[in-house]
Amino acid sequence: MHNPSTATQERFPAADRFAQGAQFIAGRSAQGTSGRTHAVVDPATGAEVYTYELAGADDVDAAVAAAREAFPGWASATPGERSDALHRFAAVLADRAEDLARAESLQCGKPLKLSREFDVPGTIDNTAFFAGAARHLQGQSAGEYSGDHTSYVRREPIGVVGSIAPWNYPLQMAAWKVLPAIAAGNTIVLKPAELTPLTSLLFAEAATAAGIPDGVINIVTGSGKEAGEHLVGHPDVAMTSFTGSTGVGKRVAEVATSTVKRLHLELGGKAPFVVFDDADLDAAVNGAVAGALINTGQDCTAATRAYVQRPLYEAFVERTAALMETVRLGDPFAPGTDLGPLISHAQRDRVAGFVDRARSYARVVTGGEAPGGDLADGAYYRPTLIADAAQDSEIVQSEIFGPVLVVLPFDTDDEGIRLANDTPYGLAASAWSGSVYRANRATRDIKAGCVWINDHIPIISEMPHGGYKASGFGKDMSVYSFEEYTQVKHVMFDNTAAVRKDWHRTIFGAR
Repeated sequence: MHNPSTATQERFPAADRFAQGAQFIAGRSAQGTSGRTHAVVDPATGAEVYTYELAGADDVDAAVAAAREAFPGWASATPGERSDALHRFAAVLADRAEDLARAESLQCGKPLKLSREFDVPGTIDNTAFFAGAARHLQGQSAGEYSGDHTSYVRREPIGVVGSIAPWNYPLQMAAWKVLPAIAAGNTIVLKPAELTPLTSLLFAEAATAAGIPDGVINIVTGSGKEAGEHLVGHPDVAMTSFTGSTGVGKRVAEVATSTVKRLHLELGGKAPFVVFDDADLDAAVNGAVAGALINTGQDCTAATRAYVQRPLYEAFVERTAALMETVRLGDPFAPGTDLGPLISHAQRDRVAGFVDRARSYARVVTGGEAPGGDLADGAYYRPTLIADAAQDSEIVQSEIFGPVLVVLPFDTDDEGIRLANDTPYGLAASAWSGSVYRANRATRDIKAGCVWINDHIPIISEMPHGGYKASGFGKDMSVYSFEEYTQVKHVMFDNTAAVRKDWHRTIFGAR
């Protein structure tokens, strides 16, 4: 039930591909059967661009059944065969890159340059990486560890994976869930966020065009309460992978553990940005603004808490505010736009609420408001810098998920590290220093799954992504992700051919 009049062909060139519905099961698009509809809204304008039937429990059951039926054939394919299929998949994605980028910007509001230069090429690279990694499912080398036996380790696929992806990077998060799972021989049912299903559906469609068998990748687009919980609790789903807030992650864990399935959680973050007094100040200021504002701050690794050693503090605040004020808000499809809207007006109002409450105990240096004029109908919010907040305040401790950076001073290196670790989260962090000793200490002592030195945000397919503490457990990307998506089996061969083994005396005695 797509309404094509609400988005131009230029903004939404792939519109016709969604005419059959927002579910993709066993290689075919379909309508949901919940009896309820949902609209994809362009957050830059507030206009509805695609309305679809939400998935219900029956759709989840059908998708899981399709994945279960496809599993034996896909799991028994050779690593080379799966690798070849993923290489073809990467090529199809590359051919459809512009459609993917425009659909991502339309549904998310992110600048087209971000979709073109980060989301889409990152996804294609991730696909190519797992095409190669599919051939390298390695275990421990064979050996005679007991003396009388030869042991080796097999890595085997788990079965049907049920994954849930968030709305901030819907294309990349779909890829992070799907690719390691299928490279390892599993099949998958993915539930994207209701707000942003478009690129997940295009991703699955591209997989089918590349020759990946029907049922290996399935998409169900429904609410978390109905479709999501049914997927996570489904008895035929062997593993759940979830990316989202820590609060929802706790509920996912409750449902998943009731059926004793494998669980992978990538949850919230509140990344510290620690600037020591020997840092390159200009580099740190540029890094802070870029790291805080990427994807309008809707990034669980975004720089959110800048701790600046006191000799640099005032200059850092002044220069960061000045640079933030040069960032251009605008239409995501306009070439000059640096920052788009938040995902929705509800999210914009949530961010504004954090900032408005902070006015009573901190100083809003710049930003702190929604723009008017031509942007008034969108979910825009100005880049915001806050200073003079206490470490235990809400603005410092809670995940805001918007274009807001809070800056606090520190005196000693010990204090800077202590403050960096002083939240429940531990997903990512950065440290800025010209000293290799300070930098090395930061990488050791900051409790986070990723610590950058003199940079903040870059990720690469070859390296793992995942958190400490309330940021969850397990890894996306890299060969480490295979630890999430494979069973490890020990195989042991007797080498003696003896009828009675020496250890049998513990049962039979001296006979």
